[in-house]
Amino acid sequence: MKKLWFALVGLALAFSASAAQFSEGQQYVAVKPAVAGASQVTEFFSFFCPHCYQFERVYHVSDTVKKSLPEGVKVTKYHVDFLGGDFGPVVTHAWAVAMALGVEDKVTPAIFDGIQKTQTITDAASLKDAFVKASGITPEQYDAAWNSFAVKALVSQQEKAAVDFNLQGVPAMFVNGKYMVNNGGLDTSSMDNYVQQYASVVKFLVAQK
Repeated sequence: MKKLWFALVGLALAFSASAAQFSEGQQYVAVKPAVAGASQVTEFFSFFCPHCYQFERVYHVSDTVKKSLPEGVKVTKYHVDFLGGDFGPVVTHAWAVAMALGVEDKVTPAIFDGIQKTQTITDAASLKDAFVKASGITPEQYDAAWNSFAVKALVSQQEKAAVDFNLQGVPAMFVNGKYMVNNGGLDTSSMDNYVQQYASVVKFLVAQK
C-alpha cells in the first residue's frame, strides 16, 4: 500500500513538474491581441504542406491532442489558402464542404495522400472524385453543399480566422484565442516525446482559460 502511495505521489509530482515547465516564450507564446470568440482549440493546416502531412498522417499529433483533451472541448480545424497556388482556395472550399457534412475524418487521409503521395488529386474534378469516394456521399450531395450558403460562410470563416490570428505558417495550433503552441520550444529528442509534449501543452493551455 505504501509503495502504491509513493508511486501515486511520484506521478503527481512528475505531472506538476511537467506542467511547471510549460512557460510563455518556450512551449507556447501569447497571441496579442487575443482573438475573441475563438474555438477552445483552433488548428490550421494545409493539404499541400509536407510538415502538415507528417503532423497528421505520420505522427498523428492531431489525434493525440484530441484524445488528451477533456470531454466537450471543441477543436476546430481550418485549411489555409496560401499554399497550393490557385488550387489552394479550391481545396479550402472542399474542406468547408467536409466541415459542413461532418466528414473531415473520412476525407483527410484520402486528400492528403492524393495530393502529396500519389499526386492523383490535381484539380477540382479529381478532388471531388476522391472526396466522394472517401466520404460515401453522392456527387450530387457534394455539389449541393459546395454551392450552399453554409459552405460559403465556412470558407469566409477560415479565411478570416487566418487573418485574425495573424497566421504565419502551418501546422499551427491555438488555444482559447490566447495562446499558440511553439513548435520550436518542444522536446524533439524523440518523436514520441514531441507528440506527447505537444498534447500536454495544449491540455495545459485549455485549462488556463
